[in-house]
Amino acid sequence: MACLASSSARLLLQIRSPKTTKPSLFTRLVSSHTSLPSLRSLSARNRKRFQRRSFAESRNVGGGGGDGGVVCLASSPDQLRSAREDVKELLRTTFCHPIMVRLGWHDAGTYDKNIEEWSQRGGANGSLRFEIELKHAANAGLVNALKLLQPIKDKYPGVTYADLFQLASATAVEEAGGPKLPMKYGRVDVSGPDMCPEEGKLPDAGPPSPADHLRDVFYRMGLNDKEIVALSGAHTLGRSRPERSGWGKPETKYTKDGPGAPGGQSWTVQWLKFDNSYFKDIKERRDEDLLVLPTDAVLFEDPSFKVEGIRCVCREICCRPGCIFKDYTEAHAKLSNLGAKFDPPELLSFRRFCLCVPDRSLGPDSVIGPEWQFGPGNPTLGQGFSIEDSSPGPAPEKFEASKYSYGKRELSDSMKQKIRAEYEALGGSPDKPLPTNYFLNIMILIGALAILTSLLGN
Repeated sequence: MACLASSSARLLLQIRSPKTTKPSLFTRLVSSHTSLPSLRSLSARNRKRFQRRSFAESRNVGGGGGDGGVVCLASSPDQLRSAREDVKELLRTTFCHPIMVRLGWHDAGTYDKNIEEWSQRGGANGSLRFEIELKHAANAGLVNALKLLQPIKDKYPGVTYADLFQLASATAVEEAGGPKLPMKYGRVDVSGPDMCPEEGKLPDAGPPSPADHLRDVFYRMGLNDKEIVALSGAHTLGRSRPERSGWGKPETKYTKDGPGAPGGQSWTVQWLKFDNSYFKDIKERRDEDLLVLPTDAVLFEDPSFKVEGIRCVCREICCRPGCIFKDYTEAHAKLSNLGAKFDPPELLSFRRFCLCVPDRSLGPDSVIGPEWQFGPGNPTLGQGFSIEDSSPGPAPEKFEASKYSYGKRELSDSMKQKIRAEYEALGGSPDKPLPTNYFLNIMILIGALAILTSLLGN
């Protein structure tokens, strides 16, 4: 582990100090090619050489143990894409969407913005893989999620646990009909159980003061009331099992037959469909077979939460389909990055293994993904990368009216004869206007007077 850390440190030192005795290939590339077009013109051979060296220098991805340091290289983009396909297949065969969403949440939700040291402040760092944290009361049952994902982790060693947990969570939301989440990857794993957060960082289902409790937990993460309500909407997925949490019924008419493992009590009727029904069901509270926890009910009792909750219901009823997901998309993406340490470091991003160093002269679009400000109060270290295909598609065809319009054309002789016959049948001619039909006008006037007389008489 010390070797890995020192190798990574030397690589970063070379990046930041181009005057070293023997600069690395990457240092030479950055110092001699300061614009994005220049870097894109590099030969494929040079790019592949750098990739092989980088990944060879820090091979131990997502592993535990070691000397208390941290793993210095994050995930492989290609392995992440392949792992995502395996996660989709896992979801289709086991219906484990809810527990995967919960796994990602609980790994990230321990973040404490008041602690500056990365390895001790919690967040999306893969610490939930350790037994000591899995045994926290709030994490009851999540060992099953880890067992489902472990074969995928073994198959793709170039993916960190921190990334795999967030990948599975986001993919579960999307596969259940939810929004496409703008996820970033490259999270570094903590290396040992001594870096796990203390118990009590996650929300409790039935605290004495639900509103105060939710704010204590989520404000500690740096989230606000709007984000608390939006994230609560994910309870549209899943069930609560009394043998794990102490809440809910053993089974209901909605859960007794599965799919997946039967039993438990759900918050919504279609508990494997990601939609906005959670807010409507919580507000109405008409079905005894649907679960309402104290922390759910408070969303329509606390004044500030109530405003956000009612707004979610109104957006479901009044707005176009899909716009109700906007708040959740933003809140989930923010949660998934809390406490994360990304590698490659700041302002470096891999997209289909193409090394890109942003050039400010190219404008803001030259930076891949959102920029992050670095400092003690920032919840992330580094920027991360996307595994979505960012290549621009074909430009939309410009609309030209001339393609869809025609010039003036003469009528055919047969059409002219047909029009003439219709005019003559009405007593006129296409060569002169029709005469006024006085009889028809008089009849219309008499009818109007009769109706008016009838109305006045009544």
